[in-house]
Amino acid sequence: MPDTELHGPLSGIRIVDLSQGVPGGYCTRLLAGFGADVIKVEPPGSGDPLRRHGPFADVDNPRESGALHLYLNAGKRSITLDTSTATGRDLLEGLLKDAAALIDDRDPGVLEAEGFDTSTFSLTFPHLVVTHLSAFGQAGPYSSVPSTNLTSLAMGGQMAPTGDPDREPLKNGGYQADYQLGLNGMTATLAGIWAADRDGSGDEIDVAAMECMASTLELALNQYCYTQVDMWSGRRGNVLSSAIGLYPCQDGYIGIHAMPRNFPALARLMDAEWMVESEEFGTSAARLQHEDELSAMIYAWVGEQKKKEAYEKAGKIRAPLAYVHEIPDLLDSPQMQARDHFQHVDHPVAGEHVYPGAPWQMKGTPWQASRAPLLGEHTNEVLATLGLSSQDIAVLRGGGVI
Repeated sequence: MPDTELHGPLSGIRIVDLSQGVPGGYCTRLLAGFGADVIKVEPPGSGDPLRRHGPFADVDNPRESGALHLYLNAGKRSITLDTSTATGRDLLEGLLKDAAALIDDRDPGVLEAEGFDTSTFSLTFPHLVVTHLSAFGQAGPYSSVPSTNLTSLAMGGQMAPTGDPDREPLKNGGYQADYQLGLNGMTATLAGIWAADRDGSGDEIDVAAMECMASTLELALNQYCYTQVDMWSGRRGNVLSSAIGLYPCQDGYIGIHAMPRNFPALARLMDAEWMVESEEFGTSAARLQHEDELSAMIYAWVGEQKKKEAYEKAGKIRAPLAYVHEIPDLLDSPQMQARDHFQHVDHPVAGEHVYPGAPWQMKGTPWQASRAPLLGEHTNEVLATLGLSSQDIAVLRGGGVI
């Protein structure tokens, strides 16, 4: 079973997790990884929708072996509880009495529809931090509009610069908006817990994916506010300038980011040091005027390279080059291996697999590499902490409350 005696910087802190998506799943996964006691509240029978996301490590038992569930619910305790019933609400409120935070990434209004009045939480649970994670936030004209990860990327401005100029904008891979929402939610929750510990009163936190995306638009947003010039008007595909972009090589793609200070190193790497003193490429202004010629030279040179060999050569002379890591490259990366980022975790249904670790490391209180729980695995032990007997629990189970 998962290690419920976790030790870490967040040990002793209880988090109640009502989330049913990637944002809340990732937020609470990070909290659990550093020792928080995360109680995952799942609907009886069906469980967290993340359980139904493949691929499945065991096709004969998909409910316990979905890839997203195995990763995002690792280290948590699972209880089944129908929070739409009066008894279920009472039990949840019992859990909240000793909880530091409640995390919910369901649509705005779902908690209220289940009979909870979050406006009175500050009276009933004065210490509690309630964190809402959603696409557009709990208020505003779009708050009730259905959304997905793609919607958040598009509405938050992240897709504006991506893709070729004569094609539609592109999204980046995976659930990046959802994961950023979860990461920001974790940070906000920790700040709320710290403030509650200091001041004695909790808070209600509203984290919106659209705002998470808009806050990471680099200097484009600021530049437009200052000058009304949209630096992203017209996409440029993989290449931002003649010496900044992604270029195809023999076995993948190579990224180059040659600023004025390191252009000489790039020229040396290309065995074209003559460019540094040339009239066409010797200055930034000259390179801008002869951008097409320089781009053609870089395309030709990169096309003859193999990505790892080029990266090793570049590292020796500090040239601004790296290669695009595919998934096998990441798993085989000596850098990732040296830092023990990927960890082997065994699961009674899914078996042993490799999982990513934390996005940061703490030497004194390391990341907890624990497995995901079985559906309702900890229902009895958690409800027992509320004073329920085994007979009480059996009655609740018979009535479909748990």
